[in-house]
Amino acid sequence: MDLVRDTGRTVARHVNSVFQNREPWQIVMITTTTVLGGVWLLDFFGQEEGVVSRSKKHFFRMARKIPFVQAKITEELEKRAKEFEESAIKQSAGLSYITNLPELGYSDEKILELVDSHLQLGNYKWKEGRVSGAVYYYDPDLVALTQTVYGRASYTNPLHADIFPGVCKMEAEVVRMTANLFHGGPEACGTMTTGGTESLIMACKAYRDYAREVKGITKPNIVMPVTAHSGFDKAAQYLNLHVKTVDLDKATMSVNIRKMEAAITKNTIMLVGSAPNYPYGTLDNIEAIAKLGRKYNIPVHVDACLGGFVIIFMKRAGYPLPPFDFRVPGVTSISADTHKYGFAPKGSSVILYSDKKYRRHQFTVTTDWPGGVYGSPSVNGSRAGGVIAATWATLIRFGLDGYTEATKRIVDTAKYIERGLRTMEGIYVYGQPATSVIAFGSSTFDIYRLSSALSALGWNLNNLQFPPGVHICVTFMHTREGVADKFLQDVREQLKEILKDPGRPVEGAMAIYGVAQSLPDRSLVGDFTRVFLDAMYYTPPPETSKNGQLKEH
Repeated sequence: MDLVRDTGRTVARHVNSVFQNREPWQIVMITTTTVLGGVWLLDFFGQEEGVVSRSKKHFFRMARKIPFVQAKITEELEKRAKEFEESAIKQSAGLSYITNLPELGYSDEKILELVDSHLQLGNYKWKEGRVSGAVYYYDPDLVALTQTVYGRASYTNPLHADIFPGVCKMEAEVVRMTANLFHGGPEACGTMTTGGTESLIMACKAYRDYAREVKGITKPNIVMPVTAHSGFDKAAQYLNLHVKTVDLDKATMSVNIRKMEAAITKNTIMLVGSAPNYPYGTLDNIEAIAKLGRKYNIPVHVDACLGGFVIIFMKRAGYPLPPFDFRVPGVTSISADTHKYGFAPKGSSVILYSDKKYRRHQFTVTTDWPGGVYGSPSVNGSRAGGVIAATWATLIRFGLDGYTEATKRIVDTAKYIERGLRTMEGIYVYGQPATSVIAFGSSTFDIYRLSSALSALGWNLNNLQFPPGVHICVTFMHTREGVADKFLQDVREQLKEILKDPGRPVEGAMAIYGVAQSLPDRSLVGDFTRVFLDAMYYTPPPETSKNGQLKEH
């Protein structure tokens, strides 16, 4: 105690000597500046995002304000916008645009004729299995069934449970069937959503609110692999969360568990693992992630949106996987898309929880609205009962045997393609693909050249970055006779041509992709992406008369 008192007196004497000859206003200014500076430093170094990352963003933000830099960026954006719009016009194949409501409504025949014309646009023959992912199943008999079911339920809305109890029952059954497939216990629960992204947003919302109420966390962060789906980033932007990404183990291309543990803080509200991940199709070590969740008392989400309705049938199909579902202690939620390998129409997914205490925090409840007490299970208020009914019908139409047989055919085909790619000179396969996605790259040439060459032959693959790569997501469409062999043959032939001059740079649209990957200022890439998204909504500008007035239609 004497030491503490002596130290205190020494500090006090030093402070008094510093301010001894100061004017009162100077003392006030120095004190205020010191306090405010200390608060600023505390805030600067106390933020979840790293100092280096924030400093880099600040540097590029300031650089973009330099007039000549700003002018150059604007010029480039306008150039890209024009290119994207020209592409949109070209893809419309001369079809006229309807930009005003017609005075008289069209006939049913005319409408169906226009619908058919629009659906025939596009250069890729997805019904022939030329597309990676996107369309996971196509069978005219299933289409006819889901069209009929959707049509009968198309004007129902489960928001009004008292009016449409049957649709609510169907949703509950879809959730329970899926929970049972993932070995959920009696307390397992969930909801349907409109897709994988909404399922991820709902999980993030549930854990954010749970952490705030139960743990008092007000600056929440998510710890996840760098390969986790961008839906988590979207959720973070919507819900004011900070995302902490973790690098992969370069050999397995799954998340590095040691680095994941190092990224955990007192503000971490959830850990994420993918089963499998989108870029490489590899399976994160869910048991190890769940062990971290138990150790630090953090919920663990397994994102099985892409391959959920494959992995749950793989053991039955003869391809056992390491544990990944609710059988693993510590796994508290799972997302799985019924509109992918569940083969249901687009617009359906399921988010599952191990316990109702988590799902209750997903719900949005308003108690003081003049319109009454309002409760909604997911993002949407009104929801499409037709999608729920069509999903329900699809699940019970396939059954265990149907999904198992489809899984066996899909995984057999994926393994066949993987083996073929591994034998080819000039490319290599990333990691050990677990299910239906095979990613490959090259150390010899620019891999986007191969992607571009295959695109010219009618194959639509998915391009990857950091590192550069390409992947094919094998669907039921690829299991048809001859499709996999044709793909491997085309890859092999294009490789022969590319390897004649491996150093040649990529050209055309793929060159833009390569340049974007190399830009250190990622905000520029974001701007280019926004310009592309703008072009998706292109319609011709309104016509004007000679006096500058808009023409009436």
